[in-house]
Amino acid sequence: MNNELANQIRSKVDIVDIIGERIPLVTKGKNFFCVCPFHDDTNPSMSVSREKQIYTCFSCHATGNVFTFLMNYEHMDFKEVLKYLGNRVGIDTGNIKVTKKTNKNDKLYEAYNFSVKYFQNNLQSSIGHKAKEYLFKRKIDDTLIKEFEIGLSQDKRDDLTKLLQSKQYDLVTLNRIGLSSDDHDIYNDRIMFPLYDINGRTVGFSGRIYKDNNQNKYLNTKETDIFKKGQCLYHYHIAKEECRKKNSVIVMEGFMDVIRASSIGIKNTVALMGTALTKEQIILIKRLSNNIILCLDGDDPGQHATLSIGNTLHEQGIEVKVIKLPNPDDPDTYILNNGKERFEGLISSAINFSDYKIERLKENVDFRSDEEKANYINEVLKETSKLDDEIRREVVLKRLAKEFDIGYNTLEMRINSFIKDKPKKEAIVIPKKISTKKNKYTKAYEQIIYFMLNNDWVITQVEKERLIFPTEEMRAICSEISYYYKLHGNINVADFYTYIQDKENILILLNNILGESYSEKTTKDELFLYFKVVREYCEKQEIKRLTNKMKKEVDPIEQAKIVEKIRKLRLGDSE
Repeated sequence: MNNELANQIRSKVDIVDIIGERIPLVTKGKNFFCVCPFHDDTNPSMSVSREKQIYTCFSCHATGNVFTFLMNYEHMDFKEVLKYLGNRVGIDTGNIKVTKKTNKNDKLYEAYNFSVKYFQNNLQSSIGHKAKEYLFKRKIDDTLIKEFEIGLSQDKRDDLTKLLQSKQYDLVTLNRIGLSSDDHDIYNDRIMFPLYDINGRTVGFSGRIYKDNNQNKYLNTKETDIFKKGQCLYHYHIAKEECRKKNSVIVMEGFMDVIRASSIGIKNTVALMGTALTKEQIILIKRLSNNIILCLDGDDPGQHATLSIGNTLHEQGIEVKVIKLPNPDDPDTYILNNGKERFEGLISSAINFSDYKIERLKENVDFRSDEEKANYINEVLKETSKLDDEIRREVVLKRLAKEFDIGYNTLEMRINSFIKDKPKKEAIVIPKKISTKKNKYTKAYEQIIYFMLNNDWVITQVEKERLIFPTEEMRAICSEISYYYKLHGNINVADFYTYIQDKENILILLNNILGESYSEKTTKDELFLYFKVVREYCEKQEIKRLTNKMKKEVDPIEQAKIVEKIRKLRLGDSE
């Protein structure tokens, strides 16, 4: 692979932009931080350096440049990343040939892709006339039909199944992936809404009745090898870019809510599709934005879901806001009845989840009863004690004191008792790297290599000293750094990653060293102190070698010579 081309592409790409388009970044000092996508992260553990154009996770130690990030995050190989970034910055990568990777599920995705087109054709043909009438009445026009690939299953028992069989799909496979049951179609005479995975591939369907009959309103694809409801969020592949632009994500219940919001230009939305919030979905939501807004149905089940999901997110250290819809509206019906402007007003006036919980506590309380009133106030204080914002706590206390004519000091004493009793919450801080214990010699060797990566002049100084590094990997990485420096006249860590990307043993050592909190800058005096430690290690190793040799030597004269060598080494005289 042409490293010059790779370096040219990398130099025109900002790693902060690439990672920021995929995961929300926050600024801390001169670096950016985000939740690490390579492990189950709750605090922002990944640092992204614009200056160095590299990222480092201080928890799982994932480290690299923009190429390695995309390779690991998007599951692309190096050539695919070069093509992708080259096209992005307008650099010709026509000479790079990418071999299409095969996936054991490719044929399953193809079956669903064919089914989407088949259902779309049905809807646009004469047999789709009544179904389109129904959609138009529901204010789903041709633009939305096309955008969300809405289709229609035929009123026949086996049309799709036969077509797929003619394309070499066997019935066992079609039954397994939820398109057929025995020898007939799963879906008959239903409006078909494709369901997507996070990469935008169709992996299932939700079929809706549009005629009056006794069937269930919706029929959804069962869980299959490629469709796991708890690992998907409807509209995720579209919402990624929109969430970045608007710096927020709106979480809804159903796909119709998302489609309706999209019809008025609000596209930073995802839907849970009726599932309880899973761990995998929480990770996906955190990748979209730090600003999460819940917009679930306004009826009792929707409000219970809001409380449940809000609590789950809060337990993960995620602050959320809530759009409170009137009962019994869902986002779909609210937008239809009230329009874009009113719904945008609800978004802008979304309340903090803690305030939503306090509002809910008021429901069904008989304030004529002193006991119920006291219980209500205690519950509000318990909720307020969970707030980390002292100003918000004081606002609530003053409101309660005024509303119920209770002394502020009394309320303050009670809330302090709740604060004292509540479990200590881990502060959201950038964690320090937890590394295996290293002796001073290993640290000295690694620090010297770290200096070499960040200071060109150190490379020349190390070569002059002719230092002997203890492991093959250390010797190799020093050799590569020196060669790279001679080749390019300087050392650039981000480009050096590209240079050694196919040398796995060196890459592991490089990740390990860069993941440590070593100093970047040094002086000659400081560097020579590290050299002294390294020479001390070499002398100890030589003494150890000579001592073992002496034990095996039988000739007294040779033994004496070895003893003299050891004596000189201990005196610091290596001559």
